[in-house]
Amino acid sequence: MEQHQKWMAHAMQLAEKAEALGEVPVGAVLVRDGEVIAEGYNQSITCNDPSAHAEMLCLRSAGESIGNYRLLDTTLYVTLEPCPMCAGALVHARVGTVVYGASDPKTGAAGSIMDLLRHPALNHQLEVISGVLSEPCANQLSAFFKRRRAEKKALKQAQRAELDSNDSA
Repeated sequence: MEQHQKWMAHAMQLAEKAEALGEVPVGAVLVRDGEVIAEGYNQSITCNDPSAHAEMLCLRSAGESIGNYRLLDTTLYVTLEPCPMCAGALVHARVGTVVYGASDPKTGAAGSIMDLLRHPALNHQLEVISGVLSEPCANQLSAFFKRRRAEKKALKQAQRAELDSNDSA
């Protein structure tokens, strides 16, 4: 469990990089034999790419790094439960284990709304370990969305105030 927490803390640091870009703070790190193979963090907005999720960027980097799309005997640590797109890529990459922090009750594909990672009809199933540093991971996401809602509210109020001042002029 200690190793899982260590790598999840590393993924949370990567999520901070996403947040600094204005992205949803999700980070991912792929590990084999205690060594980092690749890292990723959300960059969908930055790259104008709906597939630029932390997991996807991490898998792409890993494939380039090892020269193979099959990432056998690896463990992916990700701060948020993978979505269906990422879960499908993890299955195709033959990742061995996924360890995630916060559950995603809206799009989680590792057990929350569906379980693609362990679906018996697929040609590969992954071991799934959930809830590692779940509270800090969930708090990181919640704080981001709370701040974003407050920023949007402040912007709307500023726009209304500007319209009101223009109307009275």
